[in-house]
Amino acid sequence: MGVGRAVAAAGEGGAEGGTGRSKHPPRQIVDAIFYVVRTGCAWRQLPKDFAPRPTVYWHFTWWHDNGTVERIHGTLRSRLREADGRSSESSAGLPARPQDACPGAMTRQNASTVPA
Repeated sequence: MGVGRAVAAAGEGGAEGGTGRSKHPPRQIVDAIFYVVRTGCAWRQLPKDFAPRPTVYWHFTWWHDNGTVERIHGTLRSRLREADGRSSESSAGLPARPQDACPGAMTRQNASTVPA
């Protein structure tokens, strides 16, 4: 699923007014969200060229709360990794315990056994 289709799917159903349809195309809403993220401006400084600020902010919070933002991010990350010739899943990870990362590392458990 490309960004456009993921955005379109995110915009379907549950829109304001309960009709399942928004007055503003999902792409216009996403462009406004990207503008806020890219420029770092406050929501109330969103230019009039975009959909109304309350509409954009409502969609952002709705997509954030229902996990849509995270799903789009994961899809894009996987596609970029595959395009780069890597596995779609990251192979790097943090070990559960520090001693797994560095077997000789000083930990609280073995700190008392170190000679002075």
